[in-house]
Amino acid sequence: MSEAAIEHPRAELSSASMTESATRVAHVLVANVERVLEGKRDVVELAVTAILASGHLLVEDVPGVGKTTLARALAASLGVTFRRLQFTSDLMPSDVIGGNVYDPNTGSFSFRPGPVFTNVLLADEINRTTPKTQSALLEAMDEGQVSVEGETHVLDDPFFVVATQNPEDFYGTYPLPESQLDRFLLRIHIGYPPADVERRILRERRGRDPLDSISSCVSVEQLRQARAALNHVRVEDVLLDYMHALVLATRSTPALTLGASTRAALALERAVRARALVAGRRFAIPEDVEQLAGCVLAHRVRVESPDPRTATEDAERVIRALLEEVDVPV
Repeated sequence: MSEAAIEHPRAELSSASMTESATRVAHVLVANVERVLEGKRDVVELAVTAILASGHLLVEDVPGVGKTTLARALAASLGVTFRRLQFTSDLMPSDVIGGNVYDPNTGSFSFRPGPVFTNVLLADEINRTTPKTQSALLEAMDEGQVSVEGETHVLDDPFFVVATQNPEDFYGTYPLPESQLDRFLLRIHIGYPPADVERRILRERRGRDPLDSISSCVSVEQLRQARAALNHVRVEDVLLDYMHALVLATRSTPALTLGASTRAALALERAVRARALVAGRRFAIPEDVEQLAGCVLAHRVRVESPDPRTATEDAERVIRALLEEVDVPV
């Protein structure tokens, strides 16, 4: 027997061990966060999918449904630093990334880090700040670093942005441009909890913050290993062709004025791998694509809508229609 033939089973065993460990990490994270975001397991799984895929999360929903709670619970579960930054119209880029400050004692300038230097950043109501300040996050979200006056400063690892915006309130807001939206791996909605869960919350909370009982359940090193396991999730060529056909369909349908980019296709493939791990599989299936297509692609396409409040729903409806038209691999 050749040396290559001997080593192959060992490699397979290592791959299986990595994916199984990543799935355990995902399940522990989901269970821990779900303790405070009750009745929303599907939402929590999507958030964990984004973290495993090293992506960022845009939560678009009305106030009071748990957007901040989700971000804080994720940070607490990982035992990492968390910062919340309220985006307002007078916020400056330096308020986000930091800047050089003069020190009269030394007679020189030194860099003072901004709130972006954290592990989990909650960018609250991100669409209430100007495009200039919104763009301050572009380099940070895309490359994990910021540049100030020619100097590059590396962010903490992991770095995860949870941004929120209210789809019903447009007074004094600045819609996120395509370049900013493209930095978010997933856009999700939380929605109201089921009636029985909401009744239980009313009966049991009584001023008690469930976040107080959340503690770290996954280490940073375990998260890094889980992220590395994405490369061992099998995605067959026919499934890649399915995703590619869906992306091409967004560019040819008259319902959209802007189709999904190549970056969007890569984001979908990465998210599909992560979802397979969350589901406990070493391989991706068409259902992964179907469940993630709206979350990954809808905010990366443009649909002409007379009412901006319905633009999101219109884009998601188009993606669902395209899923019906594109042939699903067997």
